[in-house]
Amino acid sequence: MKERNIPKEWVVSTLSSPERVEVQADIYGNTHYLKRVSEFGYRWLRVIINPTTQPNRVVTVFFDRRIR
Repeated sequence: MKERNIPKEWVVSTLSSPERVEVQADIYGNTHYLKRVSEFGYRWLRVIINPTTQPNRVVTVFFDRRIR
């Protein structure tokens, strides 16, 4: 988040009210939360969580350019 200048509020908002949720069918079973951020030109913010750890761990956060 720090390297990409993504405010914590955007991450919290994405996790609390995502527009899309994708569960990956790999060995990790990571969950992807996606939401458009109006303050950043309605680009899609992707927050990837590892749900197998307690508490859940944020794996990565980035603006996904693949989604239109």
